[in-house]
Amino acid sequence: MHKAEPLKLGTRGSPLALVQARTAAAALVAAHGWSNDRVEIVPIKTTGDKVQDRPLAEIGGKALWTKELDRALLDGDIDFAVHSAKDMESIRPDAIALAAALPRADVRERIIGVSGLDALTSGMRVGTTSPRRAAQLLARVPGLGLVPFRGNVATRLARIEAGEADATLLASAGLGRLGMHDVGTPIPVEDMLPAPGQAIIAIEARANDADVRGLLAAISDADAMTALIAERAFAAALGGSCHSPVAALAERDGAGFRLRAEILGPDGQERIAGETRFTETDAASAAETLAKTIINRASPALRSLFVA
Repeated sequence: MHKAEPLKLGTRGSPLALVQARTAAAALVAAHGWSNDRVEIVPIKTTGDKVQDRPLAEIGGKALWTKELDRALLDGDIDFAVHSAKDMESIRPDAIALAAALPRADVRERIIGVSGLDALTSGMRVGTTSPRRAAQLLARVPGLGLVPFRGNVATRLARIEAGEADATLLASAGLGRLGMHDVGTPIPVEDMLPAPGQAIIAIEARANDADVRGLLAAISDADAMTALIAERAFAAALGGSCHSPVAALAERDGAGFRLRAEILGPDGQERIAGETRFTETDAASAAETLAKTIINRASPALRSLFVA
C-alpha cells in the first residue's frame, strides 16, 4: 500500500481539467473507500494554457499540455497526472506509464453557431486551430474561412457570441463534463471522426511506481483502455505531428473491437480512410497494421506529412 499521506494528483488548471481531476479523485476515493482528503489536487500551469494567441502546432505541439506535468511527476512533486487523452503526444517518455483510462464519454463533436454541418457554406468563417477539424470541414465545404480559435470553452463561446466567426466546434465530452449539455448540435461520428483519445480521461504515473499504478488500476475501464491503446498506436505508427490531420475511433463491436481511422490533407481534398477489427490482446498491432495500410494508399504529398 502506498504511503498514508495524500496522493498528489497533478492537472492543468483550466475549468475542464479541474473537473476531470475531481472526477478521477472521486473515482479513487470510491474504489478504495478513502476519505476525500486522501487525494490532493495540484493544479500546474502549462505552456499551452499560457500561450493563447497561436496554434499549438506553431509553438511546440501537444507537449505544451504535458511537459510541465511530466516534470512534476518525474521530480516526485505529484504522484500521478490526469490528462485529456486527445491532448497527449503519441510518443510519451519511457519513465511515464499510462496507468488508467476512465470510462469514455460522448465521442462526438458539437457545432456551435449554426444548426449543423449542413448549414455551413463556402465563405463562412469557422473558428478552430485543430488541423483535423479544419481538414474534415474543408473536405465537406471547400472555401470555408478558418479563424484561429484557442482558449478554454468559455473563451471560445464568447468569441462566437462576439461574431468573430460564424461557427466553431467543441468536443461533446468536455461540454458535458462542464454541465453544458444543451450547447451546440452533436455531429454523428459518420460525418466527423474524432481525434485519437477523444472523450477519454487518461491517468499517468511513474513507470517504476508499482504502488500508485496498482491503486489506479482499480478505476481503469477496460474498454476505454483498449480503445485508447489502439487509437494511440495508430497515431504513433503514422509518425506525423500536430500539423498532420488524423482521426481515429475504436469501439466495442460484439466480442471484439472495431477501429475506424482516416488521414487527410490540410485542405481536406485528399482523405484516406480504413478500418480493422481486433481483440484486447492485439489492439496495438492491429492499429499499426491499419496505419501502414492507409499510409501506403496516400499520395506522396499526403504521405510526406506523416513519414519522415
